[in-house]
Amino acid sequence: MTTPVCTSASDAATRSLPNATYPSFASYVRARQPVLLRTARSLTANPSDAEDLLQTALTKTYVAWERIEDHRALDGYVRRALLNTRTSQWRKRKVDEFACDELPEPEPTPGHDDPAEKQALHDAMWRAIMRLPARQRAMVVLRYYEDLSEVQTAEVLGVSVGTVKSAVSRALGKLREDPELGLVR
Repeated sequence: MTTPVCTSASDAATRSLPNATYPSFASYVRARQPVLLRTARSLTANPSDAEDLLQTALTKTYVAWERIEDHRALDGYVRRALLNTRTSQWRKRKVDEFACDELPEPEPTPGHDDPAEKQALHDAMWRAIMRLPARQRAMVVLRYYEDLSEVQTAEVLGVSVGTVKSAVSRALGKLREDPELGLVR
């Protein structure tokens, strides 16, 4: 709960109009303000906004005080006023959109959306893989196309993990140097 900065002004505000017209409203606000403020804080991100929201909802409740038949349901009425007020504030918020002549979309990069380019890259990669020695080709296919780990690849081929690591490293070096794939990069 926040404490008012100016206690005398807060006391004067509580004693002013509501006491003169509706003493039951002033006693309700004094008794239920901490609970209602917690509800308002759950609807906003800022404690100051929560206080303003509660003040607006209590003002709406004060205006409707004579029409409220069941004063045992006041918390529900004020909570509904809090929610409706917050929803109205949310709907009225300023949206930062500006009309412009050009859409702010990035330029398409060549080869990423074109199915023919993708297929050409796929074919070039397979031709380069087919030029690798059989053992390196098997390790690259198991590691990167079948998505096996180094340990799993070693088990399938009956070699050590170190052999898989070194053979795959050499194979990737050959693929990096392949002239047909160099055009794609």
